[in-house]
Amino acid sequence: MAINPIRHKWKGTMTDRERFNRQMHFQSVDRSFNREFGFWDENFIEWDIFTENGIKDNAMVDEFFSFDRMWDIGGHTCMYPYIEQQIIEVREKTQIIINPDGLLAEVPLDGGGSSIPHFIKSSVNSPDDWKKMKEEHFDIKHPGRKINIERLRNNDRWSIPPCEERDFPLGIYCGSMIGKIRDILTFEGLAYAIYDEPEMVEDMVETCCRIVEDTLDQLLPHFTFDFASGWEDICFNGGPIVSVGFFRDVVMPRYKRINAKLQKYGIDIWYTDCDGDVRHLLPFFLEGGINCIFPYEVNGSGHPGEMLDKYEGQLRIMGGVDKMELAKGPEAIKACLESLEKYVIRGGYIPFCDHRCPPNVNPSDYLYYLDLKEKMFG
Repeated sequence: MAINPIRHKWKGTMTDRERFNRQMHFQSVDRSFNREFGFWDENFIEWDIFTENGIKDNAMVDEFFSFDRMWDIGGHTCMYPYIEQQIIEVREKTQIIINPDGLLAEVPLDGGGSSIPHFIKSSVNSPDDWKKMKEEHFDIKHPGRKINIERLRNNDRWSIPPCEERDFPLGIYCGSMIGKIRDILTFEGLAYAIYDEPEMVEDMVETCCRIVEDTLDQLLPHFTFDFASGWEDICFNGGPIVSVGFFRDVVMPRYKRINAKLQKYGIDIWYTDCDGDVRHLLPFFLEGGINCIFPYEVNGSGHPGEMLDKYEGQLRIMGGVDKMELAKGPEAIKACLESLEKYVIRGGYIPFCDHRCPPNVNPSDYLYYLDLKEKMFG
């Protein structure tokens, strides 16, 4: 489907790639890199600017709003093959399923949009369960983990241009050391398992690390990457799910191993997606090599300027624009962006909504936000 953008691309004298790399290295830029994290599924049903223009998902939004371009590529860095989803029971408004991570879950009959399912039980409740899961779904030699390099180079739709021709930043996906384990064990299951079965959990972390290392070994020699990315959703608004000691002693050493491979190929920007209050873990993210956090939720971690000041020259942040302020209208939006201005100017900070934008934000206020962001940072 052809998309007719309703906004122009911000003017500039640099390519998206040059701009991203300079901004992330605290160097002068023509303007800020312009991107957003995306929107809840409900926005594509409830926002008239989307329904009237046939915009149905976040991939279409990037073109619709003419955001700057960035990609990342990777392989199967955790469970593979996935577990076939099964419907166990259908109720009046919900159904009980086994999801692709092997969890027994209760979900709305309509799919639930952006709501979080109610997880009832994990398929891994003991070391024996993990042994079986590891053999069946974490085999590093599974043929499905072999990456087709030529297809990445020559895919008609998503082909990666040679380095000297590429005008957008390209990243390599480094997966998750503990976030996907949370998905497999459940929030409560992981919280108990690090005390009840610490050797099992460490073996899960080590297994994920080896799979990521194998993925990096396949990709790093063939492409020039500008950054690394990851997903480590292990914090809520009260802090990390796992203990700081566990994170420091079990998770961080694996980051260091991955970072050594990245550094060998000149990759010194590594961001990970972690919601909630990340402040207790930041020293260990940084020591392990992860030096950029997104979406940096304000109502969990506080104003992004606090941590950018504390770790000046070390930490980068992408996100940090309070979604709750976006819902309050133009005056609150203006005050929020003004509080971020000096950090955009300093560098190492790319401002956008601190998670997917929720549907309670008025579409006209969101367009005001985009207009003001361009006026201030474009």
